[in-house]
Amino acid sequence: MNTAAPPLASLPHIPAEVRCAQDYEVLARHFIAAPSLAYIAGGCGRDLSVAANRQALDELAIVPRLLRDLRGGHTNLNLLGRSLPHPLLLAPVAYQTLVHPRGELETARAAGAMESVLVVSTLATRTLEEIAGQGPGERWFQLYFQPDRGATEDLLRRAEAAGYGVLVVTLDASIKTPSLSALRAGFQMPEQVRAVNLDPYPVPPPVSLERGQSRIFQGAMAAAPGWDDLAWLLERSRLPVLVKGVLHPEDARRLQAMGVAGLVVSNHGGRALDGAPASVRMLPRVRAAVGEHYPVLADGGVRSGSDVFRMLAQGADAVLLGRLQVYALAVAGSLGVAHMLKLLREELELCMAQAGCATLAEIRRDMIYRELDEA
Repeated sequence: MNTAAPPLASLPHIPAEVRCAQDYEVLARHFIAAPSLAYIAGGCGRDLSVAANRQALDELAIVPRLLRDLRGGHTNLNLLGRSLPHPLLLAPVAYQTLVHPRGELETARAAGAMESVLVVSTLATRTLEEIAGQGPGERWFQLYFQPDRGATEDLLRRAEAAGYGVLVVTLDASIKTPSLSALRAGFQMPEQVRAVNLDPYPVPPPVSLERGQSRIFQGAMAAAPGWDDLAWLLERSRLPVLVKGVLHPEDARRLQAMGVAGLVVSNHGGRALDGAPASVRMLPRVRAAVGEHYPVLADGGVRSGSDVFRMLAQGADAVLLGRLQVYALAVAGSLGVAHMLKLLREELELCMAQAGCATLAEIRRDMIYRELDEA
């Protein structure tokens, strides 16, 4: 018998208990039903890559420099020709009405208020057109290839028409391992929580397998995209295209050569291949592969401004925030997400000041110390 108290409704104010950005994660368990929280917090399989993201960040110590002049300090950057006031972007997170009745509409309002780029998921529970209409702000659209190229191109055209500025193509999740933590918690996606952007497109029929064929290779992977699909998309997109889910340097070099505008180093928050390395561990290798000036973003386990600093020092130009935005949304709606971004930016500025960095350009890899480097 489940005797857990029902989740609290989202608050219209900032809880007094919130003193740092990560406090939203601590409070979220009171505002998200336990099975849903298991789905959101978990990854896939045994959650090895979820844990790896946090462990890897915690192992990176920051080496401060002394007597720096920080009076002109700022967090401004130029990314894909856009002048941004800080390097904090909201990652594409699916099914946000799972934690708030207005879902992505609230997140979009917060992003606009804090001048943060919002990357809207293909699997959003509000239409990409509705989300684009939530006031000012830079918005990018995250695209999953659909089994039918016509549906994929229609999503692209809808994003272009709605004013999205960049296309972020996720390529590391053609197939996923179920989250054992979510299964054990009894999670089931509620009927009313669905990917409404896919409503106009027919559901492809199930793959018919012959005797001896694999339900993985000849089944689930039958419609997975390939390099030719990406080349096709690049030819048709009027938007700059980023590829999300990059971990291997050879993939990074090939994508760069194809004309992809930039990369997102990511292990999908531990929700794709369980046992994949932490994003922050692969960042230096990807950065070395594509050179100093090619746009590289990253996500994976970020919970503090110091974590953002670590990501930037390892080679990222900007950082995407996934679970943390969902926790803040559950606790206090758009106000919570905006407050989380404000706290995280101030935490980054504080870390920069203590480390002796006046600008993002001064955050370099030689400011990171790992005990393993001495082994």
